[in-house]
This record gives sequence, structure tokens and C-alpha cells, in this order.
Amino acid sequence: MEWTPSSAKGRDLSFAERLTMTDVLPDRLSVDPDSPFHDADLLAQGVGVRFKGEDKTNVEEYCVSEGWVRLAVGNRVDRRGKALTVKLQGPVEPYIKGE
Repeated sequence: MEWTPSSAKGRDLSFAERLTMTDVLPDRLSVDPDSPFHDADLLAQGVGVRFKGEDKTNVEEYCVSEGWVRLAVGNRVDRRGKALTVKLQGPVEPYIKGE
């Protein structure tokens, strides 16, 4: 018998829920090396993010369980050299590129 989260009983699982169940990708990931959620090995494999059904290429950080992404705003940086970001709410579906 396959394990399913209690919230998923009686319905089809989304792409993100299937990935979370198999522990392929973390719930939260960041491209910032100073972040505790940074994983250089995983990022080197190539991680893509679908946000509200669209592939996004400017994602700085995401969280699947809380349903948000941080997107870079152009080429702007703050006084510490970090990209300026905007946090958007919605369904997040991470995937490994090439699969």
C-alpha cells in the first residue's frame, strides 16, 4: 500500500504533491548561498519552477507548502548586492529539468 498524505485521500495528487511524497525536491529552496535553504548540488542538476502553470526563469526562492515564490525584479540589486525580489502567492510546482 502506498502512503498518501491525509489531505490527499480520495483525490488525484498534483505534480508538486507527488514530488514531495517521493522526496525528490525539498519543500523550500533558494539560490542565495547565504540562505539556510540553499543546496548547490541540487541547483547544479537544474531545478525548474512552474508558478500558476507557467515556467518561471527568475525564481530566487520557493516554498511549496506555503505556496509562494520570490521572483527577481529585473537586474536591480539592493545596497548589499542581492537581487531585489517580489513575493507572489500561488501554486508552486518544482521539477528537475530534463525529466
